[in-house]
Amino acid sequence: MCGIVAYVGERTAYPILIKGLQRLEYRGYDSAGIALLNGSTHVYKCKGKVRDLEELSKDQDISGSVGMGHTRWATHGAPNDLNAHPHRSMNGKFFVVHNGIIENYAHLRKELNNRGYRFESETDTEVLANLIENIYLEQAVSAELAVRLALTRVVGAYGLVISCEDEPGQLIAARKGSPLVIGVGENEYFLASDATPIVEYTDQVLYLKDEEVAVIRRDQLDLKNLHNDSKTPDIQKINLSIDHIDKGDYAHFMLKEIHEQAVTIRDTFRGRIAMDESKVFLGGVLDVMPQLIKAKRIIIVACGTSWHAGLVGEYLLEQYARIPVEVEYASEFRYRDPILDRDDLVIAISQSGETADTLAAVRKVRETGATILGICNVAGSSLSRETDAGVYTHAGIEIGVASTKAFTSQITVLTMLALLLGSKRQVLSSDTYRELIHELIQVPDKIEEILRSEKAIAEIAAVYQGATNALYMGRGLLFPVALEGALKLKEISYIHAEGYPAAEMKHGPIALIDEQMPVVALAANDQSYEKMVSNIQEVKARKGKVVAVVSKGDKAIRKMADHVIEIPDCHEAVSPLLAVIPLQILSYHIAVMRGCDVDQPRNLAKSVTVE
Repeated sequence: MCGIVAYVGERTAYPILIKGLQRLEYRGYDSAGIALLNGSTHVYKCKGKVRDLEELSKDQDISGSVGMGHTRWATHGAPNDLNAHPHRSMNGKFFVVHNGIIENYAHLRKELNNRGYRFESETDTEVLANLIENIYLEQAVSAELAVRLALTRVVGAYGLVISCEDEPGQLIAARKGSPLVIGVGENEYFLASDATPIVEYTDQVLYLKDEEVAVIRRDQLDLKNLHNDSKTPDIQKINLSIDHIDKGDYAHFMLKEIHEQAVTIRDTFRGRIAMDESKVFLGGVLDVMPQLIKAKRIIIVACGTSWHAGLVGEYLLEQYARIPVEVEYASEFRYRDPILDRDDLVIAISQSGETADTLAAVRKVRETGATILGICNVAGSSLSRETDAGVYTHAGIEIGVASTKAFTSQITVLTMLALLLGSKRQVLSSDTYRELIHELIQVPDKIEEILRSEKAIAEIAAVYQGATNALYMGRGLLFPVALEGALKLKEISYIHAEGYPAAEMKHGPIALIDEQMPVVALAANDQSYEKMVSNIQEVKARKGKVVAVVSKGDKAIRKMADHVIEIPDCHEAVSPLLAVIPLQILSYHIAVMRGCDVDQPRNLAKSVTVE
């Protein structure tokens, strides 16, 4: 949930840390801080964003070629200067930055209180800093051993970078459940929560695995586990460039990522659909194909936007692969006692591959022997390592906190999976199989057509920028899109919005309809069209304002709706990929007009790596 960056080498650390924190700020932006090691340790930290930290550190001593930084999303303790990272142990021996959550911190804090330790902050991280120091001083061991011994007592998740005043020129990194990557340079090392701060300096990286500890100096990296077993670093080359993490000419990352979707969807199916449009190939599932074909039931686990993608997948998999599907919130599934057996297939969806609840659900499933398939966007993520097989979405890095291109890439993967399983199970005719593949291949061009309507959608946004509530409704495959559209509006504009199956409106929500209530109706030309016409009439009869997303050339709804947004005509199977685009654009422009921070909405962070 938080962002970590650190450096050991020959360069001045400060500019590397600040630039790295700016690139990681989408992971959390309640407060920020840095520690610079140069003989003694200088710490600068404050409530607010990285720009506030830059102002604070202006005219300060920022020398030193070793340092660490942190941008925070608050868990334990309010966003303020004292709770900002890095945290210092009571006697000043250790400095720590931390992404994750120490679940048994209260017990450890009480124990340390009894040993004479006092605390400045409300955080669980300061407890860890003092626990390490207490072991270091009482047992007279090295900093590395003190860290490893302390972590054996910790319950929870962590990505950590730690320094010791008595061992200058050295950083210690550790990971369990929260991502940490090490960039390998020439006599220098870069550490970060993801590769975005590293790509400018090196394309050689090491992804720390759970319960691994790295001891790093400018010319040396030692890797071991908590039990002191040496590990061989698995250094990989990353395919990421500066262009991928730059806004270019766009005002916000979110807008850039909306406009990238024609490209990212092509990237998702590139190499996976035969050129003659007659076959889907997903290499990541070959090893478990027999289990997929014979699966008696599919359970999809996910959170947030990925859960909405899972709902789309439910419709597609049931209709085209003829397998019963259940979609579960991972945050609830992990605490239930679900009935699973070896013939079940569990699909876990996570953009980052580090979503804490989704990973916990996967670990719960593992005990049952069911086959687990992961769908994620990040190579080397925890999800990719903890599932039996998987499919990468290839959406590229997504920096805007409100997910856009990750959602459509996930749906693209689920569409291909439904078609593949339908074909392998011989429940999908060859003609329908080829038709749907052809429809999927046409989606990027149709998205580019929708994007050319951005100005007209922005004009509609201007009408509703002052709204305090909104309703979204759809049927069939477009019901999950209604949920996603409502979520986007909530996330970035702070307008209360809810999505409903259109038929459910008269079971309660219709009571909210008046002349001030905008209702976004998803009414593409599909089997539910006539029903949607009736639902829109019900809203208009109560003086509601209707923004309708319709297929190109629609006439009936155009006569009823206050505003109409057209999408190209398409097969209903791919309609979610098109219908969501205008909803993303609408939410974006409403948020901008309201003066909201689109890329960094309040109280949110990109990757939810803590419960």
